[in-house]
Amino acid sequence: MCQLLGMNANTPTDVMFSFTGLATRADEHKDGFGIAFFEDKGLRLFVDPASAIDSPVADMVRRYPIKSGNVIAHIRKATQGHVALENCHPFVRELWGRYWVFAHNGDLKDFYPRLHGAFRPVGSTDSERAFCWLMQELAKAHASVPNVGELSTTLRELLPLLRAHGSFNMLLSNGQALWAHGATQLHWLQRQHPFRPATLADEDLSVDFAALTSPADRVAVVATQPLTTGEAWQAIAPGELKVFVDGAPRG
Repeated sequence: MCQLLGMNANTPTDVMFSFTGLATRADEHKDGFGIAFFEDKGLRLFVDPASAIDSPVADMVRRYPIKSGNVIAHIRKATQGHVALENCHPFVRELWGRYWVFAHNGDLKDFYPRLHGAFRPVGSTDSERAFCWLMQELAKAHASVPNVGELSTTLRELLPLLRAHGSFNMLLSNGQALWAHGATQLHWLQRQHPFRPATLADEDLSVDFAALTSPADRVAVVATQPLTTGEAWQAIAPGELKVFVDGAPRG
């Protein structure tokens, strides 16, 4: 099973503590990694078909304290598509003048939708096909960029069609919100004042968030499995779509 990591915050935030915990799990998920950082309407994307444990790109990312309001990262364990750069998540497309970033954990069987010219997969994964189909259907459903609530309503109509083909845990963002869809395993937590120390579950590393934040800061983190101990991680129910804006869940 691939590993997902998403972050949504109300102020640009460093995600390296969580990414370090995610990368530790690459010993079993060694078929590539990727991470995308939104900066206003811009995007920084780093992908590598090497394991996140051994990759010089992953090492550079860990040492590069990029701050962002929305982050999506992925550690790959290949099910469909060979190990190659074009098959590394997250995937990126443009729609309505904004970048959209997508990462998937799961396995979709017999999913070969009809796709028009604007959205076509570059690689050979079921994940990228699903992303292209989602972008195509969102573009068909709305003539111009809708608000977060309208996008969430449309996604709740579309996602069951993907889930009918198999396991579909997903992270999606356009820099305005983070959407997280659960099928088998996906968890989330919110960090806000009063901030407390946290310790990674897979590595002997702790951080005191109170020393690094202000009382107004608010951060939501989504991961396949809880990354830390002693924090109130909550499971996302199968078929549930969680939407996060400014570090908080939105209905």
